[in-house]
Amino acid sequence: MTVYQHLLEVKERKGGGYLVLIDPDKTPAHSLPAIMENAIASGVDAFLVGGSLLLTPQFDQYVEQFKKYAQELPVIIFPGGVHQVSRHADAILFLSLLSGRNPDHLIGTQVLAAPIIHSLKLEAISTAYLLIESGEVTSAEFMSGTRPLPRKKPEIAVAHALAAEYFGFKFIYLEGGSGAQQAVPAEIIAAVDAHVNVPLIVGGGIRTPEDAAKKVEAGASFIVTGNVLETPDNRSLVQEFSQAIHQKGS
Repeated sequence: MTVYQHLLEVKERKGGGYLVLIDPDKTPAHSLPAIMENAIASGVDAFLVGGSLLLTPQFDQYVEQFKKYAQELPVIIFPGGVHQVSRHADAILFLSLLSGRNPDHLIGTQVLAAPIIHSLKLEAISTAYLLIESGEVTSAEFMSGTRPLPRKKPEIAVAHALAAEYFGFKFIYLEGGSGAQQAVPAEIIAAVDAHVNVPLIVGGGIRTPEDAAKKVEAGASFIVTGNVLETPDNRSLVQEFSQAIHQKGS
């Protein structure tokens, strides 16, 4: 079973999937065992690893360490650039920033990365990446040099999502951005879900289990959290997120 098929099965069985994002710049390798053990015990469905700006050297070695602690859960690269590719991951989100008009992030870096991914025999999951306005300039917005889609105009998000579906993308990722002041509105999620048949990943600014549950109810197939792991009481909070997202039970 491919990672993509596994994720679809999780969504079907649980009602929603919970993906935890680990940023190597914020999570040193020595802290991975405790964090990942707690995430696995809490019912997380897969790990994402990566970030918009990578200051940590030796990404490949980091992912190798990461994989050792992931047990049976998939480790999926969430790349911020060509340098974030590793043979030790199970898959990579092959992102195209469809919300922007910067050709480098639409197709440029993808062309550079494709031969590397092919040579490593890494499963590539084509993903349309749509940045949504979140109240402040996020790292993803600044580093990509693109403007996000307006949060109060769901019809614009729908048009981009339809284009993504017609292009054949396997996932649509609605992103508020790391540390976003405001999460992707439920109105946008619901509007996109009503018009496309592509699973939706939603992340950025989701700070409470209640908010995560509302995103799933609005049509999100997968919820991504990252900053929640940095809180002192993340052990119980991650479990609460998991329970809120898994609305069918397993």
